[in-house]
Amino acid sequence: MKNRFISLSAVLLFIISAVQAQELKFRSDSTFRIVQFTDLHYKAGAEPSKKSISMMRTTLDEQKPDLVVFTGDVVVSAPTKQGWDEVLEVVISRKIPYIVTLGNHDDESEMKRAEVAAYVATKPYLLNKIPSIPGVDGYLNAAITVKGKSGANAAILYAMDSHAYSKIKHRVDGYGWFNHNQVDWFRKTSAKFKETQKDTLPALAFFHIPLPEYRMAFDNIKNRRRGVRYENECPPSINSGMFTAMVESGDVLGTFVGHDHVNDYLVEYYGIALTYGCFSGSENTYLRTKNGARIIELKEGKKQFSTFIREFDGAILYPVTFPFATKK
Repeated sequence: MKNRFISLSAVLLFIISAVQAQELKFRSDSTFRIVQFTDLHYKAGAEPSKKSISMMRTTLDEQKPDLVVFTGDVVVSAPTKQGWDEVLEVVISRKIPYIVTLGNHDDESEMKRAEVAAYVATKPYLLNKIPSIPGVDGYLNAAITVKGKSGANAAILYAMDSHAYSKIKHRVDGYGWFNHNQVDWFRKTSAKFKETQKDTLPALAFFHIPLPEYRMAFDNIKNRRRGVRYENECPPSINSGMFTAMVESGDVLGTFVGHDHVNDYLVEYYGIALTYGCFSGSENTYLRTKNGARIIELKEGKKQFSTFIREFDGAILYPVTFPFATKK
């Protein structure tokens, strides 16, 4: 019986090493730049989707990121494989490593969620290549490290599946939430990093559906923020404790989501920046005035990040460094 099971620590180490086949590193100037695309709602062959591809190309060529992160609702219509091929080719052709997290619309066409994850996992330059972790719900969950100049881990990037819709609609309607084994996985993964590091590493977390705390944080006018709430947040009805786990773990500086297409704010809540990306889609769905991307930059050795919205025409919105400067 014992031979059939692997200790959780061994599983975590295997998963972390497996997704690190491509190594992320801070640059010689100690920066690490990320471009977040979210909610492309891409449809292969659809004329509006060409605007998303054009925006992606110009953003990547201008920003020259070290990493791209897609935070869900990427391809929402058949032919799904062709859609993913066209979207990911923009990144693959530039040889940029990338992370994919799934949204609530990515499996609403002819492919199931597991099939989408498995197909994406075959693509080159993808970092979270393990479609599913034994004992952890969802797909493409991963913890990915960024190395510093010395070759040691210097930052952590969490990718997590926030699911799609409630699976107990007869009792709770609405969107899905992180299941308890995912929260437990996050806690144990974070703790494992702490065991092997001299100090708590700065971390960022990427997923699709905002946590319930987004609404709570923005409703309180005392919480510092940058950007605008253009629509009411659409989090799950159930709060399963992921934010609490992040606060208690102490490594996550910011969370980055999509889902609510016209929100683009960052709000501070108990020391964490609850952040929206910038809608990257087109007229295939409801949209903000101009599509774009969120740019995030980490600095090696510092527990902070800077970020801004870049719209398709190059306009820069809401530049900020987090944590916010101390009020005088």
